[in-house]
Amino acid sequence: MDLVDTHAHLEEIEDLDGAIRRAEEKGVIAIITMGMDVKSSLWSLNESRKHQTENLKIYPAIGIHPWNASSINDTEGDLRFIEENVHRIVAIGEIGLDYWYENARENLEVRRRQKEVFRRLLEIAKRYDKPVSIHSRGAWIDCVETVIEMQIRRAVFHWFSGPKESLKRLLDHGYYISATPAASYSQEHRAAIKYTPLENLLLETDSPVNYRGRRAEPADVVKSLSAVAELKGLNELRVAEETTENAKQVFGIT
Repeated sequence: MDLVDTHAHLEEIEDLDGAIRRAEEKGVIAIITMGMDVKSSLWSLNESRKHQTENLKIYPAIGIHPWNASSINDTEGDLRFIEENVHRIVAIGEIGLDYWYENARENLEVRRRQKEVFRRLLEIAKRYDKPVSIHSRGAWIDCVETVIEMQIRRAVFHWFSGPKESLKRLLDHGYYISATPAASYSQEHRAAIKYTPLENLLLETDSPVNYRGRRAEPADVVKSLSAVAELKGLNELRVAEETTENAKQVFGIT
């Protein structure tokens, strides 16, 4: 089976070459590595492909994570960096809003800065017709409505665990969600995946995040695959084929 990990942070993985080898053995043919700030975005642009193999390609995405949006010292410079490098990437990400971070729900200034940076990044994505990978924790409705308002053509709401109202809105506009290994146990995440048609689903790991005490790596995308297959009542081969084709269509990869 050919698999695509559509959302990882490879610069944070220890023994990356070993992790890539293990992913390749599991059938992973592509990984999209996300930027969270200028430093990680530079790694994604300049270093990530040094670790790919003949059979497993690594594709860069760059962005400003909402956790970093309120602490940027040079917002204009960081946004300019992304626009100057937009032709070298397959997506703008990881971007979005997070109202559960540092009391952002109560801190209006943190929320304002997140929203400002998010909208500016979406403007760049729209201008250059790039897909976006969106972090929407605790801010699902605002993220979905902002992406719709900005008329973004291709959007992936990664690790989506939000309410059905927001999920229905994003699906009605042809957007996608991605399943992580948490789909084996998180009730909110499982409910979202179960409701979402297979044609709107992707697989990811968000490596090296911890799932129940174990740090993930791209090979763990097979866990996402198994969880989706179980929830959908489908065999893993069909889920692999369709989610991989979805990833190719969204990100323009081969």
